[in-house]
Amino acid sequence: MGSWTHSAAAAGVDILIEPINGRDMPGYFLSAQAEAHAVVQEGGAPNLKVQLDLYRCQIVEGDLTTTLRREPPTGRVGHLQIAGVPDRGELNVRHLLDVVDELGFDGWIGCEYKPRAGTSEGLGRLDDYRRRRG
Repeated sequence: MGSWTHSAAAAGVDILIEPINGRDMPGYFLSAQAEAHAVVQEGGAPNLKVQLDLYRCQIVEGDLTTTLRREPPTGRVGHLQIAGVPDRGELNVRHLLDVVDELGFDGWIGCEYKPRAGTSEGLGRLDDYRRRRG
């Protein structure tokens, strides 16, 4: 794809691109998963990957369970990110994480949030998930 992907690969680094919804960033180059995956596939660099941000994906495309079952198994997803979707209902994070586990995704999962209390309290909703996983 370019010298920057080769340099990153030589250092053992993946490069991520992220589709961003037009609500938060009007006019951004990529807004849909299919667009980002097409760029990655066309680029052909094994270390060029997509950041699948479930918040942004829900706003643009919805149907997150189908997206999760379709995209990570391609090997083109380098990072998953979860955040709540204001004014669009709650994401069922437990269900989404169960789907991720079912797929055997072994990459990083980031949680973007604005805690109303402290960090530990904000991440407390993940305690049930951690207990179920052992």
